[in-house]
Amino acid sequence: MRYWRVKLPPGVRSPFDVYVNGVPQELGVDYRIAGGELLFERELVSQKLGFWAWFMGFWGIGTYKRNDEVDVRYERDGQPMVAHALAIIPPSSPPRA
Repeated sequence: MRYWRVKLPPGVRSPFDVYVNGVPQELGVDYRIAGGELLFERELVSQKLGFWAWFMGFWGIGTYKRNDEVDVRYERDGQPMVAHALAIIPPSSPPRA
């Protein structure tokens, strides 16, 4: 099975909430957890905006490039924390250390 992976930040412990583009995800339905990573079967796309896309956006001209963002909401020492726009690792990439 091919998975798009997202490495959990250090210190994240269950329970935590996962969002893709602001939409809550459900453990076991939308993703699973293994080896400190979130595993998604559905394709996640992470595209960087090039200069011209950024420039046009600056002037209010939209871009239609897909850019999925994965966020994790959790608590550390009783304080709410959010890890925003975590890196997406496509299936063809080797595991990171």
